[in-house]
Amino acid sequence: MTYGDDDTIARILADTHTWAVVGLSNDTSRAAYGVARFLQQHGKRIVPIHPRGETVHGEPGYATLAEVPFPVDVVDVFVRSSGAGAVADDAVRIGAKAGWFQLGVVDEAAYDRVRAVGTAMVMDRCPVIEWPRLGPLEP
Repeated sequence: MTYGDDDTIARILADTHTWAVVGLSNDTSRAAYGVARFLQQHGKRIVPIHPRGETVHGEPGYATLAEVPFPVDVVDVFVRSSGAGAVADDAVRIGAKAGWFQLGVVDEAAYDRVRAVGTAMVMDRCPVIEWPRLGPLEP
């Protein structure tokens, strides 16, 4: 099943700036580390969200989404599917424009909840993979 149509993905990639990356730490072996770097290289501001709240790629981190003192456009989720629904609910609570569950992160009920309140949602996809296909053209 596909969770997120091409128009939604293209709009998120083109029209957002600040991406909170939930599960991002300084562990270079984790996918979140590389994806966050990719997003930065493509003009996005990343916000590390991890219980340790550590600075990653030069950006200060926060332990939770609720602690971020500025608006977040996209909440990019790198946690187990069993915990993703709570993060999706937090994303709606903070007023994020979109939720994005990474490859392998699937929670259909959370996907439906987020979309039901009018927030864009993509699930089981990766922006690094989608960018060449649907991302904005480089200047």
